Amino acid sequence: MQGNTACAEGALAAGCNFFGGYPITPSTEIAEHMARRLPKKDGVFVQMEDEIASIATVIGASWTGARAMTATSGPGFSLMMENIGYAVMTETPCVIVNIQRGGPSTGQPTMGAQGDMLQCRFGSHGDYSTIALCPSSVQEMYDLTVKAFNLADRFRVPVFVMSDEVIGHTRERITIPDHVEIVPRRPLEKGTLPFHGGDDGVPGFPEFGRGHGVHVTGLTHDERGYPEATDPHIHETLVRRLVSKVESARHDIADYEVVNPDAETVFVTYGPPTRTVKQVMHDHPDERVGHLHLRIVWPFPERLLKIFTNAKTFIVPEMNMGQIVREVERHTCLPVIRVSKLGGELHTPDELQKLLEGRP
Repeated sequence: MQGNTACAEGALAAGCNFFGGYPITPSTEIAEHMARRLPKKDGVFVQMEDEIASIATVIGASWTGARAMTATSGPGFSLMMENIGYAVMTETPCVIVNIQRGGPSTGQPTMGAQGDMLQCRFGSHGDYSTIALCPSSVQEMYDLTVKAFNLADRFRVPVFVMSDEVIGHTRERITIPDHVEIVPRRPLEKGTLPFHGGDDGVPGFPEFGRGHGVHVTGLTHDERGYPEATDPHIHETLVRRLVSKVESARHDIADYEVVNPDAETVFVTYGPPTRTVKQVMHDHPDERVGHLHLRIVWPFPERLLKIFTNAKTFIVPEMNMGQIVREVERHTCLPVIRVSKLGGELHTPDELQKLLEGRP
């Protein structure tokens, strides 16, 4: 199965019943597959006039109770940023798939990249926190798309599946389970204010048409949902809760794989470079070389670096000029080697093996 198709099938298995999107390379296969499959499952597919409208329809559909998603790439992702901020402020669960390509601007429509990793974390304005999953295989495209919907509903946030052209267009054998776990939204309890966070900071969800009168606004609002844009205390309380509900659960959210925890040299990867590192470690087994494979990059699980108690060096290969490597550098005092690669080509096993051997 192709990676983009696996993403769409994972969404359908997770109960996605609304897709609003606009075709853009290299994500278009997701929209095409959803256009064919959703109507047969009593779902709704809408192609909008652009990506701004697409994310707007996803937000609206989510408020009716739909499990809603969109898929895009570079320029379209940039256009969505304002409405992504609106989804954060209104605590709207939804899934946004970004099949990354080379940028900036139109860049390389048919080549892979990982240049949007900081954009998905900081691209909209203001203070907020996000959840971003990064598949490194076609199987993970399926599995992590399912997980994205569960995380979106659990935390009432937009969740990103940050894949790329390499994985999106790779074809591999995958296992499709008979059933997947579905974590539903917690409904708003009667008599509870619609934006009261409770113990975990996540309000119950008041679906439109289910008996709740709710005011939904991108303005700073109180727990009733009414605008209170000039009260510093209300704004601080709201924004701190929006951030805390994700950041306080960062280690519960974390999804990762550790190889050789006693290693001295440790690769830290997410997405396609993970494949190269696994090939290197398969071809040249060495207990002195370890691997931390992150399936979820945001929120960054910084304490995982401490698993490698004998580590002397971290190596971070990325298909960008160095984005997630900044997080590794922030959370360790050990040397960190950036292995940046631009242009759309993936790191080769030989390149990384030469680095381990100390050759240029």
